[in-house]
Amino acid sequence: MFKARRFRRNIGIIAHIDAGKTTTTERILFYTGRIHKIGEVNDGSATMDWMEQEQERGITITSAATSCGWKYEDEEHDYNIIDTPGHVDFTVEVERSLRVLDGAIALYCGVAGVQPQSETVWWQASKYKVPRVAFVNKLDRIGSDYFRVVEDIGKKLKANSVALQYPIGSEDQFRGIVDLLDRKALYFVEESLGAKVDVAEIPEELEEAVEQKRQELVEKVSELDDELLEAFLEEQEISTQRLRQVIRKATIEGRLLPVLCGSSFKNKGVQPLLDAVAAYLPSPDDVPAIVGKQPDSEQEETRTTSDSSFCGLIFKIANDPFAGQMTFVRVYSGVLASGDIVFNPRTRKTERIGTLVKLHSNKRAEIDRLEAGDIAAAIGLSAGVTGDTICEKRHPILLEGTEFLQPVIDIAVEPKTKADQPKLENAISSIEREDPSFRKKIDPDTGQIIISGMGELHLEIVLDRLSREFKVGCNAGKPRVSYRESAAAAAAQLRQTFEGTLAGKEQFAACTLRLERLSAGQGIEVLSKLPSSTPLGFAPAIETGIRDAAQSGMLLGYPMVDLKFTILEAEWREDGSTELAFQLAARNGVRELVKEAGPTLLEPMMSVETILPEAFLGEVIADLNTRNGRIKLVEDQNEMKVVESEVFLSKMFGYSTDLRSATQGRALYTMTFSHYEELPNETLQQILSFGSA
Repeated sequence: MFKARRFRRNIGIIAHIDAGKTTTTERILFYTGRIHKIGEVNDGSATMDWMEQEQERGITITSAATSCGWKYEDEEHDYNIIDTPGHVDFTVEVERSLRVLDGAIALYCGVAGVQPQSETVWWQASKYKVPRVAFVNKLDRIGSDYFRVVEDIGKKLKANSVALQYPIGSEDQFRGIVDLLDRKALYFVEESLGAKVDVAEIPEELEEAVEQKRQELVEKVSELDDELLEAFLEEQEISTQRLRQVIRKATIEGRLLPVLCGSSFKNKGVQPLLDAVAAYLPSPDDVPAIVGKQPDSEQEETRTTSDSSFCGLIFKIANDPFAGQMTFVRVYSGVLASGDIVFNPRTRKTERIGTLVKLHSNKRAEIDRLEAGDIAAAIGLSAGVTGDTICEKRHPILLEGTEFLQPVIDIAVEPKTKADQPKLENAISSIEREDPSFRKKIDPDTGQIIISGMGELHLEIVLDRLSREFKVGCNAGKPRVSYRESAAAAAAQLRQTFEGTLAGKEQFAACTLRLERLSAGQGIEVLSKLPSSTPLGFAPAIETGIRDAAQSGMLLGYPMVDLKFTILEAEWREDGSTELAFQLAARNGVRELVKEAGPTLLEPMMSVETILPEAFLGEVIADLNTRNGRIKLVEDQNEMKVVESEVFLSKMFGYSTDLRSATQGRALYTMTFSHYEELPNETLQQILSFGSA
């Protein structure tokens, strides 16, 4: 019998790298009884970091999934938890997980506060309207400051952040926390690894400060509810239960961010965080109905957890060495059972579900069925990809998929022996099915396989997996920039014809196209202005030809972006025109248009944040200047300096080594994709003279 949905929470843990996500998850699993020994990231024993590369590098690469139970207010709750990566190269793992979660824990370092990847994942969560609670971790560290981070979250993330707790002691004297709502002190007994919590009165020396912070909390919460505000202004006593109700409602609506604190590594503060998940984050019944459309009519359709017809979303694909392909599914309505036949509206195909499994890291337990609001993996599906909908064929619905960033870095690979070629291609195709941010193509000139990813670490992990997981050796070239191509001129127009023999018949097609340059990040747009009298199929054929041509630019064969093509006219002959002829005319037309407008090359511009001791500020800025970087901001962060800059990706190769050398290993940096930017003509000519940078 399924537990009531109101006691289920589908949550993710999101943060900047090294904020303590995996460590926090380990404590959650320990305190909920899911594991009986705490694993640590630094010794490679963390339960959720189950890939060999994760254990070696001390980072989370994939979104590990687990489930556990927690008793809150005498009710057993079920938690599905996704531990997501913090390294920027694996942002896509965060994106596809947030798509199916109902709530999230946003984790922040008590010293560093809001960092670049903290902002990235915050805006990703906002994109999918995911309610959040925050946890300020590492309060045992020198330089940590809970209330400064609460303020930092409010300023940098534009969040209505409010402190629910007050730390007892600071840095190495951090001993416990005060619950501002209940006015009680909580101490986590070290001998029990924090499992035993002693509840005591507030230390006398903190009473005044705690009461002041509680008043600030009550005032902020009261502003979110008219009845509460009236009671507050009339200085009436407001019950803790009523405050929790308003905090919950405002959190689910995205109007409030409750912030808690602790130190996961020191086993302090995690149980109150588990309580907050139950108290303030939504159940599947609390979130809005999922919106989709009818696959054939495009008519909008919604599904709620109470609807009987099955509907689910594929949000991740993983290959298991024993079970084969595992397809992770979030069920939005109805029930999915082993043996069910499901329909994929994108492929128009049906498939049978083999086995359903609940995962705990890399271990799995079979279940009979999955109800609305739950998450599990299905074995036996082979045609689906990340973002696909599966549903009942008699009640079809197409849910909105997930958009992913395009890769910014390439590496050429080839097998060590000719016999390994098929094995290498199959392994790469398998990884491509798993990872939407990973791409492959064949270089038309050399015949080499070109793999593309989000950064050097991303492709390092792929190469490592090819060797370890798929047992195929390959030689890899040096990383190179994944450019994009566009047109220099603002607009151009021409008429393009195709006349020739196709399939033994003389063919004719002509189309008039207009090209316009779009602003950065717009991709390729195609607009048809052909009259309705145009024979069916000709307009789509022209669009197909345009999009095919845009896949390979004229300079170095990189995809074209930021261009709009308008189909103005089409000419045909009754017995001598086909869709293929129009495709060929459009392809040639695109190339001629871009040639006329002047092809240009765009390079990824990266946002770089470097954190360093002040003594090395001059050397670091000088180094960024030699890379033609643009310094955007220099500011203080505790005893450190923060330098924000923009630098072309090609100039950042080797930066990690140079920075380590210049700062005696005392600096760190993060690099995220910002936008594509047109290269100066001098740089373009240098690249073209070498064939590629």
